[in-house]
Amino acid sequence: MTGQATRQRAIDAVTAYVTPNGGAVGTDAPGEIFGQNVFSRSVMQKRLPKTVFASVLATIEHGDRLDHTVADVVASAMKDWALEKGATHYAHVFYPLTGLTAEKHDSFLEPDGSGGSIAEFAGKTLVQGEPDASSFPNGGLRQTFEARGYTAWDVTSPAYILENPNGNTLCIPTVFISWTGEALDKKTPLLRSQQAMGAQAKRILSLFGHDEISTVSSFAGAEQEYFLVDRHFLFARPDLMASGRTLFGAPSPKGQEFDDHYFGAIPERVLAFMLEAEQELFKLGIPAKTRHNEVAPGQFEIAPVFEKANIATDHQQLLMVTLRKVAQAYGMECLLHEKPFAGVNGSGKHVNFSLGNATQGNLLNPGDTPHENAQFLVFCAAVIRGVHLYGGLLRSVVASASNDHRLGANEAPPAIISIFLGDQLADVFDQIAKGGATASREKGTLIIGVDTLPELPSDPGDRNRTSPFAFTGNRFEFRAPGSAQSIAGPMVAINTIMADSLDFIATEIESAMADGAEFNVAVQKVLEGIITDHGSVVFNGDGYSDDWQVEAAARGLKNLRTTVDALPELDSPEVRDLFARYGVLNERELASRYEVYLEHYHLSVAVEAKSSLEVAKTIILPAALRYQGELAAGHASLKALGYDVDTTLLDAVLAHAAQLTDGIAALESALAHDTALGSLEEATYARDVLLEAMGEIRQAADLLETMVADDLWPLPTYQEMLFIL
Repeated sequence: MTGQATRQRAIDAVTAYVTPNGGAVGTDAPGEIFGQNVFSRSVMQKRLPKTVFASVLATIEHGDRLDHTVADVVASAMKDWALEKGATHYAHVFYPLTGLTAEKHDSFLEPDGSGGSIAEFAGKTLVQGEPDASSFPNGGLRQTFEARGYTAWDVTSPAYILENPNGNTLCIPTVFISWTGEALDKKTPLLRSQQAMGAQAKRILSLFGHDEISTVSSFAGAEQEYFLVDRHFLFARPDLMASGRTLFGAPSPKGQEFDDHYFGAIPERVLAFMLEAEQELFKLGIPAKTRHNEVAPGQFEIAPVFEKANIATDHQQLLMVTLRKVAQAYGMECLLHEKPFAGVNGSGKHVNFSLGNATQGNLLNPGDTPHENAQFLVFCAAVIRGVHLYGGLLRSVVASASNDHRLGANEAPPAIISIFLGDQLADVFDQIAKGGATASREKGTLIIGVDTLPELPSDPGDRNRTSPFAFTGNRFEFRAPGSAQSIAGPMVAINTIMADSLDFIATEIESAMADGAEFNVAVQKVLEGIITDHGSVVFNGDGYSDDWQVEAAARGLKNLRTTVDALPELDSPEVRDLFARYGVLNERELASRYEVYLEHYHLSVAVEAKSSLEVAKTIILPAALRYQGELAAGHASLKALGYDVDTTLLDAVLAHAAQLTDGIAALESALAHDTALGSLEEATYARDVLLEAMGEIRQAADLLETMVADDLWPLPTYQEMLFIL
């Protein structure tokens, strides 16, 4: 079959597509189905004895240690509820260092000794499981032959039902630890960091005179960007299947330059997918709020409402799983790679962050007069100090082979970590640095000039989409995380640097007051010191400009351009001390993550290199040689007839085919290197040698795509994949 026949078959299959079941997903209102598959607080209140419910609620709300005596009662109620929901199995769900979701399913049924069976689910089974830990990455925490690992029930994140046409599963969110008690997952350090931050935040609130202070939590709302392509195209692109991104592809004649896709009308097939995905998310208690077209063709976004960071992290994992599953039901593939297509915007996962509690509310809400809101200014100053001191850490927790293709481009925040405060807050902190803030810029009014339209209030400052860490009204938005990443890493870093800064501020205020200073004077002094010492991290300008690169260097801000540059931050003395001091990650646990992430980087690049080699050798080069042969034969025929022949095209094809052949040989040689290197050296080799060799091949292949006859070109093109949905 010719290349065009392969492509045309995919195109025909796409254009003949009919939405399954006409796109009908039912008429239930979101409010009727929201949380129906969740063992929620209201479900527990109905099914548990009052004392048991109160004990569980104390753990969830106040961080009290779980009372093991209630486990049997909870397990029995959870089992009965799950069976009524059609569950046949239960699974302890955890999040290993792969960044993906892991689960081991066990049946409720046990033989009864009389030829029948009964459903069993004991408290000890709920509280603790024992999956094999030997095959999960551990970065040297365990030897290969040491297989024992434990899951432990995370009471703060509700159990839920995962539906399947052939039977449902009760899913129990858990942590995952080694036999020695060290964290093998992403949830354990998240819970530890939440606890550390909450303790220091309560110290600050106590200093402000609050007597009743409920547990302070961090909250997150992660905006998820993604691409959709038809699965027929996916299966015709081995590179996309193997690595999640296209390793070859000439630019489409039309891309995103007209900005006509952003917030445009959602294609009917995509909207049908979105509606069903949202229904599935609502059943799981995931508060999906916003959906729209993103900037690039074929790119979309979904954003949930804020939740406690632990639950938001679990829900983010579920959201990614759900998007992939529902997309396949509609004949599409949901691509979460940060840069599946070169030349158009990549996908991020903007993590909106705040902290607060039930008694004092959102602690990052400035109010209308932030200069008078000393409590807000203290928490905001804590962010400024933390981001300045630990910008390298924040860069490292978003580092990956895939996110490297996105960060630093004019589509995503630069790799330099800075803070945008906006005009109002920047002015307030400038006043503080000069001795004390006395005023805040007020909101304005937009007069549109159309009599039928009302006057609209305007904020006292604009927003900045080029900042990696931007204040956006009552929260900060960390825009550097990639679309495929768990938000656990960013939230662990944010919580821990906040714990450090709040600890510092509380200690400084307490010390000043012990020396006789009044509270307000002590607060002014610490705020003035922070903005003086750490204000260089605040930047309200264009993060995409070349001038900012120069200015940031002069300010002493790190520019860690790649994962290989960023990950060593995890091995720095100050980061090791930070995590150890607040009990978030001990030195062995942190070192394990450093090793795992370096290994994941070079393995990811190696997979791409092998896929690039395979596609170039077996698909692209044969197509180029066939076309070369056809051109040569055609030229020979014309010459035999006495015509003058322009060989420009043939010469170009010959040159680029030769370049491709040389590139294939160079990449084969690069892949055959000695692999007995250390993790950092291996990752450095992948960045400096393998990626460069792949780039040489791609340059030749993409030029050939613009020359080879369409009926011979075998791979679905960017124009087809991005615009045919």
